[in-house]
Amino acid sequence: MKFIARTVALVFSCSAMLMGQQFASMPGQGRSMVVTKFGIVAAPQFLASQAGAHILEEGGNAIDAAIAANAVMGVVQPYVNGMGGDLFALYYEAKTGKLYGLNSSGWTPQALTIDYLKAHHINSIDPIGVHSIDIPGCVAGWEALKDRFGTLPFSKTLAPAIYYAQNGFPLAERNARYWSSKRLMQQPGYKETYLPGGVAPKLGDLFRNPALANSLRQVAAHGRDAYYNGPMTDTMVKFLRAQGGTHTREDFADFQPEWVKPISTTYRGWTVYELPPNGQGVAALSMLNIMEQFPMAQYGHNSADALQVMIEAKKLAYADMYRYVGDPRFTPIPVKAMLSKDLAKQRAKLIDMNKASCQVLPSDLTQYLNAHGKTTIYLSTIDKDGNIVSLIQSNYEGYGTGMVAPGLGFSFQDRGAGFSLTPGQPNSLAGHKRPLHTIIPAFMEKGDIHIGFGIMGGWNQAQAHAQFVANVVDYGMNVQAALEQARFTKPTFDGCDVQMEPGIPEAVRAELTKRGQQIQLLQPFSFTVGQGEAVVRDSRRNVNFAGSDPRSDGAAIPQEPPAK
Repeated sequence: MKFIARTVALVFSCSAMLMGQQFASMPGQGRSMVVTKFGIVAAPQFLASQAGAHILEEGGNAIDAAIAANAVMGVVQPYVNGMGGDLFALYYEAKTGKLYGLNSSGWTPQALTIDYLKAHHINSIDPIGVHSIDIPGCVAGWEALKDRFGTLPFSKTLAPAIYYAQNGFPLAERNARYWSSKRLMQQPGYKETYLPGGVAPKLGDLFRNPALANSLRQVAAHGRDAYYNGPMTDTMVKFLRAQGGTHTREDFADFQPEWVKPISTTYRGWTVYELPPNGQGVAALSMLNIMEQFPMAQYGHNSADALQVMIEAKKLAYADMYRYVGDPRFTPIPVKAMLSKDLAKQRAKLIDMNKASCQVLPSDLTQYLNAHGKTTIYLSTIDKDGNIVSLIQSNYEGYGTGMVAPGLGFSFQDRGAGFSLTPGQPNSLAGHKRPLHTIIPAFMEKGDIHIGFGIMGGWNQAQAHAQFVANVVDYGMNVQAALEQARFTKPTFDGCDVQMEPGIPEAVRAELTKRGQQIQLLQPFSFTVGQGEAVVRDSRRNVNFAGSDPRSDGAAIPQEPPAK
């Protein structure tokens, strides 16, 4: 018995030592993690993080804080998210250890089909045209989260967003950089809403959106019905039909989010979770399964060999994702087969460590795939009890379509631009169908450590998730260091092109070039490789940690302790 007791003590001692190493600072780390016994909100704009932290101080939980932070994000960064977009979330319930998934991605209007478009001589979906506008899922997602796990009413959680929309906020640095979109200048309602006086606001300028404040007040008072079954609905339908859309009141009223079971794989003792299709999360897990076949830690972080494996694994995982993933309500998706370790071993054998693969997809698919958007927001929240929300929300491509219905103050997404107009494919257009989605929240855990994380950026997301996981698991980084590291991204599905930040050493880039990788060098801390956030619960010590990506205006902000 003494031997057993000593063995158990040694195991716990080693575990504590490893966890200490896991959360230690890394050489060159730009900022420290936030560490507290109370809650934390990590969002890509500090006003949103502060709003979420305030909700925690008001007695709200991680769900309430996430709704508040997301609503503020729609005010302060309307060029990436808002009430006109979609939403996905993972929720970790600390007391039960259960993980829940929410898919609140919108569907197409019932009347919008391939045959309808052909009959109107439309051969492609204009990414800023009305047919790219699916029924937005964001507000329905907020209510689904609130009703199942939240503790505070919308009148409290939406109050910070209403304040900033009504009274204004000064633009932060990256706000000002990305605010204006030249291609949307002729879109109905765009300039009137986002360019007061016809001029884009600059750094430090105050921006107000009283129409959005009013829309948020309607949701605060009447919940989802204000958006999907009320006067606001009539305004949206009238506007969309005036642009040539097929949207009806029933398309809005009938829409419901879906609670789904997260999918997962194991990676060197950790379990990593994503949401199931219609999203690209399966590609992140497939990529990790392939990477697991190689000694990544032995190769070294951002070494030529490690990057060769990840870049080639990305191509293989994304090829399978595109071939099979669509809306599972319309097409069976072989998720179990796609995530099998046996398949990963077979796919790993296709990687040539000395030569990049430039095999391309059929050209009729390539043009469609490479046109997808890459603007989204990701945020994560954790409360004092250890509950975690991993949430992502998006207009898809910039402001989406940039179309703003009169008096509503938010632009409509263009997610429907992702559909294929070729019949018989998993992602072929159909009425009340959800498109193949790029936005994915994530979660990972091992023993007492639970991490909610995500990195936005269109098709960048799954490959960025895999790099983050490798940073934590293979290279022992804490979440702040893992977010800060230089990343690569391959936005296309064919060819040998790949984009990299200059933090990847020049000698490594030269070696990869010899292997056939065609490298485009990005700016340091580039928006192109996405912006991420992460929160961590150490359930043995009941301590919370968080990190925030320096590629954004964001911050991880802790909840203040109660005054009494």
